[in-house]
Amino acid sequence: MRQNTMAYRRFALCACVASIILCAPVPTATAQTLPLRERIVLAASTVFDGKGHVLHDTRIVIEGSKIVAIYPKAGPVDYDLRGLTVMPGWIDAHVHIGWTFGKDGKNGGPAGTEREAAYQVASNAWVTLMAGFTTIQSLGSPADIPLRNAIADGALPGPRILTSVEPLMGQGEKTGTPDEIRAFVRKQKGAGADVIKIFANYSVRRPEMALSQDQLNAACDEAKKLGLRSLVHAYKDAVRAATLAGCTQVEHGVLATDDDLKLMASKGTLLDPQAGLVWENYLLNKEKFVGTPGYPMSLDGFAGMEQLIPVYREFMRRALKTPGLKIVFGTDALAGSHGRNAEEFIERVRDVGMDPMSAMVSANSLGAEALGMADQVGSIASGLQADIIALDGDPMKDITAVRNVVFVMKGGVVYKNAPRRSPTS
Repeated sequence: MRQNTMAYRRFALCACVASIILCAPVPTATAQTLPLRERIVLAASTVFDGKGHVLHDTRIVIEGSKIVAIYPKAGPVDYDLRGLTVMPGWIDAHVHIGWTFGKDGKNGGPAGTEREAAYQVASNAWVTLMAGFTTIQSLGSPADIPLRNAIADGALPGPRILTSVEPLMGQGEKTGTPDEIRAFVRKQKGAGADVIKIFANYSVRRPEMALSQDQLNAACDEAKKLGLRSLVHAYKDAVRAATLAGCTQVEHGVLATDDDLKLMASKGTLLDPQAGLVWENYLLNKEKFVGTPGYPMSLDGFAGMEQLIPVYREFMRRALKTPGLKIVFGTDALAGSHGRNAEEFIERVRDVGMDPMSAMVSANSLGAEALGMADQVGSIASGLQADIIALDGDPMKDITAVRNVVFVMKGGVVYKNAPRRSPTS
C-alpha cells in the first residue's frame, strides 16, 4: 500500500492531534474511569483459550485487571456468557489508528478543527475496541503516542496500543549510512517507540529495494540491541533481505518465493500478510481516496487495486503451506476500516482457506507472542490480563460470527455487554 507518501503527509497533523488529545474533555462516566470491582466471575459454556484449545462449562475469575482462576464452581456469577463463544480479546498487529477521513470527506483531509481531528482519532480507538480488539499495534505516526498514553492512563477508552512512532523510510543512499540509521533507531526509542517500522521498498507494484542489505542489517541490529522488535514493510527481494538481517517480522511479503518463506520459517521471522480487507476498503471508499497524495488521480486508477486481491490471497495460501512459518493477524486498518478489522478473519477463512481456529490463534496467543506480550495477553489463563470477548455465534461453524461481538472486557473493565440474539443454553 501507499504508506511512504502518506506517512510523511501525516506529520503535519501530528502536532495538533498530540496537543489536543490529552486536553480534550472526556466523559466522566466512561468505563475506564469507573473503579475496578475487586472480583468478577464470568460463566461460560464454550471458551477458546487462545492457544487452540476449547474449555467447556467453566467460570473465569477476575480480580482487578487480571484473571486469577478458571474454576467451574466459582461464584457468584456476575456475567452469564453461556451460549456465547468466549475467547481472549483479539490482537491486530498492523493498524494505522490515526488515519481518518477529514471533514471534507477525503483521506486524511485537512478540513476541520484540531479538536475535530482528535475526536476522530479517539473514535477510531473506540470502534476498534467495540469490535473486540483489545490490543493493537499502530505503525507509523508520532500522533499515536498521546493516544496510547491517554488510553493507558484511563483518560480515553480504547485498545492497548503499541506504536512505532516515525518509520524509517527507505530512500536508497539518501536514507543514510548504517551509523546514521542506527542513530535514527535510537531516536525512535527515545521518543517512546515500542517497535521499529522499516520500509525496505515501496509497494507490490514498485518492489525495487529501497534499502541496502547493510542498511537493513544496521536498522534491525540496533533495534535488537535496544530491546525493540523490527517490522519491515517488504515485497519480493526485500523479504529475504529482511530475514537475513535478523528483523523480527515482515509486513505484507507478497512476491516472496517459496524458498524465501522457508528461510523465514527457519530463522523464526514472523509474517504478517493480508487477505484483502485493505484493498477492498480502498475500493469501497475510492471516492474518498481518489486524488489524495499517494493514490490514483481518477476513479479508473482503482481498477488495479481490485486485481491485487487475488494476488494477496494466492500468496497467503502459499505461506500457509510453509511448515513452521508463523503467520500473525494484521489488517493494515486505516481510514474506512477501523472497527471492521474482523472482516480480515472472514477473508482468511472463506477466501484463502485458513482453518478457523488457526485464524483465532493468530490474533490471540500468536499475536501476543509477536508483540512480545505473551506473558500479559492473548490467552485465557491465570495471571494474564483479563482481556475477554464473547461472540454471539460459533466461528468454527460460521466465521461471520466474528461480526457479532456482544461482550468486551479489557483489563478487567467491561466496555460492552450487548443483548444477544441466540438464547442462553
